[in-house]
Amino acid sequence: MLTVMKFGGTSVGSPEAIERVAKIVAGTEGKKAVVVSAMSGITNFLVGVCKDVPGLREETLKTFEEKHLAVANALFQGERLEAFMKDFTPRLEAFRAVLYDDDARLNDPYYVDNVTSQGERFSSLLLSHKLQDMGIPSVALTSEDAGVTAVGRPLNGEGDLAACGRNMGVNTALVIAKGIVPVITGFYGVTADHHVLTFGRGGSDYAAAVVANALNADMLEIWTDVDGFMSADPRIVKGAVKIDEMTYAEASELAYFGAKVLHPRTIEPVRKKHIPLKVRNSFKPEEPGTLISQFRKPKNELLRSVAAKTDLSILTIGSPEIAYRPDITAKILSKISENNDAIYSISTSLSTLAVLIHNNDVKDTLKRLNDLEDSDVERIDVTADMALICCVGDNLMTTVGVSGEIFGAVKDAQANVNMISEGASAVSLNFVVPMDQAMAVVSALHHKFVEE
Repeated sequence: MLTVMKFGGTSVGSPEAIERVAKIVAGTEGKKAVVVSAMSGITNFLVGVCKDVPGLREETLKTFEEKHLAVANALFQGERLEAFMKDFTPRLEAFRAVLYDDDARLNDPYYVDNVTSQGERFSSLLLSHKLQDMGIPSVALTSEDAGVTAVGRPLNGEGDLAACGRNMGVNTALVIAKGIVPVITGFYGVTADHHVLTFGRGGSDYAAAVVANALNADMLEIWTDVDGFMSADPRIVKGAVKIDEMTYAEASELAYFGAKVLHPRTIEPVRKKHIPLKVRNSFKPEEPGTLISQFRKPKNELLRSVAAKTDLSILTIGSPEIAYRPDITAKILSKISENNDAIYSISTSLSTLAVLIHNNDVKDTLKRLNDLEDSDVERIDVTADMALICCVGDNLMTTVGVSGEIFGAVKDAQANVNMISEGASAVSLNFVVPMDQAMAVVSALHHKFVEE
C-alpha cells in the first residue's frame, strides 16, 4: 500500500504544525510519499518580492532566512540542527543566486515561477529533517530531484503525466522501495529544458495528484485545515455538515465553482487511474474526512452541496449572425481565451453569446474583443459583480421538477437569476445571481434541501 500525503501551508506553518504532521506521517501504515506546500504566507511574500526584486534582495533573503531558521531552531538541537543547516545553507545560496540573476529577471519568462516556488524547497527540508529526528528515514526531494515534469506556459503549467511516470519511476520509486519517505516540493514541476514551471496558485494539491498518478499510488490524502467537503461554506451557513463520500465528478464541480477545499485540477490525474482521494484535517487527524472515488454509496439526496463563486462578470456579446455563423462564436471564445482566462459559464440565444468571466479579466478581454470586425460583433454589455451558484446532487438531470424546486428557493431569497447553465454536467446545476444576493441564495437552498 502506497499513500501519497499532501500537506498545505497551514499544516506546515509553525513548529507545532510540523510536529503534528510528522506524527501523522509516522502513524500512517505502509509506504508513503509526502508532498508539501510552502509555509503559510511565504508564497504571497515571494509574489510581492517579484514586483520589485532589486530593491528588496537583501531584505527578502533576511526575512526569508529568519522565518525558516526560527522554525528550525524550535524543532532541532545539536547534531540534528547541524545536519539541517548543512542542507539549508546551499539551498539559501541557490535562492540568492536566483534573486541576483538580473539577466533572468529581465529576459527569462520563467523567472517568477522560479522565485515563487522557493518556499516549498524549505518547508520540505524542515519536515524531512523532523521525520529523521523521529527516527524515520526520509529525504527532501525538489521537483527536479523527484522527476516531476511539467509542460505549459509560465505560471500556468500542468504535469506531463507520461514523463512523470517514467522519471519518478526511477528517481522517486527507488527511494520509496528502500523504506525512505521522500518529502517532495509541491506547486511546481520542471520542463524538459529545465525551466521551473508552477501549476498556478494553490497548485500543490494538483502536484500531489500528479505524483500519485506517476507512482501508481493506492491512495492520495490531501491534508488541510478543514474536515473535508461540506454541504456549504460553514462561514455562510451555520448548519453546514461534512460530506462523507463524493464522486470525482461531484468534487471537481464543487472545487471549480467555489468550494475552496481542493484545487479544481486535483481530480483529473487521480481519476485517470481510479486512485481514491481523501480530504482530511491535519489539526484533527482523528476525523476520517471526505472520501472521493469513482463510485459512492447512493444517498438519494436531491441536493448534496451548494457553493458560490463570486467576483464574476457577464459579458453579453451581440451579433445578428451568431445563430447562422458558428465561426463567430469560435472567434469570440478564441479571443477571450488568448490569456488563458477562465470562462465559468456560456449561454447562447439567436443573436447573443453570454460568457461568465472574473471581474479582473474584463478590461483585457474587452480590449481583445475590440479587435474583432464590426460585422462580427455589434455590441458588448458588461454586468459586473455577479456570483455563480453551483448546486451538486443526485439525479439533478432526471428528477422531474427539480429546477422548479431550486428556483423556487431562489425566489424565496428574493434573488434574480441572470444566467443559467444546465445539462452540461449530470451532477450539477449552475446559475448566476447578483453577488450581494449570493449568501441569501446559498442559505435558502441549503435550508430547503439539506437541513430540512
